[in-house]
Amino acid sequence: MNRLGVIIVAAGAGERMRAGTGTRVVAQSPKQFLPLAGRPILAWSVEAFCGAAEIVVALPPGMLDSFDASPHKTCEGGASRTASVRNALQQLSPDCDLIAVHDAARPLVSRELIARAIATARAHGSAVPVVSLNDSIRRTTAPETPNQTSTPVDRSSLRAVQTPQIFRADILRRAYENATEDFSDDASLVEAAGFPVTLCEGERRNIKITEPLDLLVAQTILDNDSNSF
Repeated sequence: MNRLGVIIVAAGAGERMRAGTGTRVVAQSPKQFLPLAGRPILAWSVEAFCGAAEIVVALPPGMLDSFDASPHKTCEGGASRTASVRNALQQLSPDCDLIAVHDAARPLVSRELIARAIATARAHGSAVPVVSLNDSIRRTTAPETPNQTSTPVDRSSLRAVQTPQIFRADILRRAYENATEDFSDDASLVEAAGFPVTLCEGERRNIKITEPLDLLVAQTILDNDSNSF
């Protein structure tokens, strides 16, 4: 049976959450430490992976004492997501066969999704959860310019990417050894290194908490959790 190592990326500053609504600042500390149903968001994300062989939590520089991850490991994050994952990789034992990378800001990830991604990674070497798009999509020519022109995009071939993204350990380590630029997620980095990535079914409830409204949605899901999303 594969030995699973888990990296929880919790080193971001959460600037969009800090901005709040109007002039009200919602988060005085990084969003991953905000309470959700009485516990830090980060605690929910870590607990989802209990039973994994190892868990390493990448935290903001200077905040290693802000989260009790015992018996898990912690490491200091870097200036970018890619740097944070690279730091965490150094803390994982070399005998991990599979490595999952998960955003701390996705506290509602289910055990079923994790198991599905593990099975896909075992079979294909990688697993990237995705969901289809519900909204119509348009491509703009100048997003920051008022009254910009735009064109519709066929959403049928588009997917929104989630975490955990799980990879065979040797693939992920080799990809990070060769990485010379920053990537928004590990699937992009692995693909840029020349390895194929395999998609698996994600979950709509596996939302990423980015703005204040997302926190309210997550709280509502937990309050009325029927696993029907």
